[in-house]
Amino acid sequence: MAYKMFGIPNCDTVKKARVALEKKKIDYEFVDFKKTPPTAEDLKRWEKVFGELPANKKGPTFRKIKDEFESASHSEQVNLLLKNSSAIKRPILESNSKVVCFGYDEATYKKL
Repeated sequence: MAYKMFGIPNCDTVKKARVALEKKKIDYEFVDFKKTPPTAEDLKRWEKVFGELPANKKGPTFRKIKDEFESASHSEQVNLLLKNSSAIKRPILESNSKVVCFGYDEATYKKL
């Protein structure tokens, strides 16, 4: 099974998730939001699973754009997240383009 993790390398939650995969010797491709920003299609795919756009509402980047985000149309929200990829919930772990986990959930990662 091929895994792909989307995130930012210096994020503590991403670091925990990467360590969990590496401890289990699970190969994965890491996609750095800063070097390879997500696409609108990525956001829409994640939204279907997450139930809403995967905004990291607790993070400092989101707090900077919170008012603009909350008053924006859906397409404007997508564009805001694309421009501010640090405001996207992370990590996002996928297998064959299907979301396995948003964020780091120890129980989910133990089952991999």
